[in-house]
Amino acid sequence: MEKYIDIIKNSYSGYWNYLKNEVLLQNNWDNYFYGLIIVSIAVWLLEIAFPWRKNQAVFRKDFWLDSFYMFFNFFLLNLIVLIALSNTAAEFFNDILSSIGLTLSSFQLFDSTDLPKWLGLIIFFLVNDFVQWNTHRLLHRVPWLWNFHKVHHSVKEMGFAAHLRYHWMEPVVYNSLRYIPLAIIANYSAQDVAIVHFFALAIGHLNHANLGWDYGPLKYVLNNPKMHIWHHAKALPKHARYGVNFGLTLSLWDYLFKTNHIPYDGTYIELGFEGDENFPKDFISQELYPLKK
Repeated sequence: MEKYIDIIKNSYSGYWNYLKNEVLLQNNWDNYFYGLIIVSIAVWLLEIAFPWRKNQAVFRKDFWLDSFYMFFNFFLLNLIVLIALSNTAAEFFNDILSSIGLTLSSFQLFDSTDLPKWLGLIIFFLVNDFVQWNTHRLLHRVPWLWNFHKVHHSVKEMGFAAHLRYHWMEPVVYNSLRYIPLAIIANYSAQDVAIVHFFALAIGHLNHANLGWDYGPLKYVLNNPKMHIWHHAKALPKHARYGVNFGLTLSLWDYLFKTNHIPYDGTYIELGFEGDENFPKDFISQELYPLKK
């Protein structure tokens, strides 16, 4: 027990020092704090310059709420609970394996760090995105998980910051389900995967932005605003009661597994979910909503 307490304490102090160094520009080029700001401003400027929904205000509905969610979920949530929880859970899992004479490396299919870095990172990216695609489907299909995911789908006017409006439980689910698949193929540092992370962040921002883009032939590979708007449509097609277009960064999985759905230009479709008129409108109430359910 004392070991786990030390892990929790070290996680808090370690992440606090990391976050402080990020803000004070004392870290390397992979600065997630200012990276988030730069990517967000860049995509917001694109929204202003090339708006898809012409009648949508620059400071759209819930712009400031989503901006708060963006920084809370990207940084403060890690400080409050996620890093300590993740490190403790990882150590607990390793202890269970050790008690039966195994280690995580016992399940390792291969070590992608033995490959050329560019190839290893591509494999890491593909495995990570596929696991996230499946996890996203679970969030829609499992009722108690859907109650958490409703926070993200409560967006009524789409903009870049809506990308990071989600309940704090979602990263717990995502990180839990992708821990083992990623651990058995690679052991990359945060610096190694920074380029993958920033690419996924940029695509996620663009998916939610007020931009009418689909990237031409690349739409069959990359998720895009014209595709993702249908994921947030309030009216779902009869053949897909749990949703469509589950891709996070890649649209590839939706086309492969027939969950793609773009019936027509969705510029002005209504967003949300059935009963969203009764969904809480403020941050605290939205965070408490699934717990009450």
